[in-house]
Amino acid sequence: MTEQEQGTGVNFHTRKWIKPEDLNPNKSLFGGSLLRWIDEEAAIYAILQLGNYNVVTKLISEINFEASAREGDLVELGIVATHFGRTSLTMRAVVRNMITRRTILTIEKIVFVNVDEHGNPTPHGYRGITYERDRTPRQHPRTVT
Repeated sequence: MTEQEQGTGVNFHTRKWIKPEDLNPNKSLFGGSLLRWIDEEAAIYAILQLGNYNVVTKLISEINFEASAREGDLVELGIVATHFGRTSLTMRAVVRNMITRRTILTIEKIVFVNVDEHGNPTPHGYRGITYERDRTPRQHPRTVT
């Protein structure tokens, strides 16, 4: 991980290949598909940072679409933690088209809340980001394995 990624840049990312099923009638990337991917990646990141499978999306702030993508393009979704609350984790997301090098969208604030088995907010006990895997949950919530 570079110093930029550890500072203000992205510290968790994934890549997607735009396929026909990801397109809208205009033959460009469907925004709903992109938002689903972002929510899923943010959830995975929250699980890894909070050490708990029981996290829920609380808030997604204004979404600023700047460009798009077409079939065959490769996009990169980046997430960075910006704040640890008592029961929550706040993140920022950026999506870039790797082919055109343009930013597709930014979301300044995505908030996930750590919840107990009844869905109530519960303290997670962390103050900052980890780059280690020590917070990865050791048991799956459905199978307890």
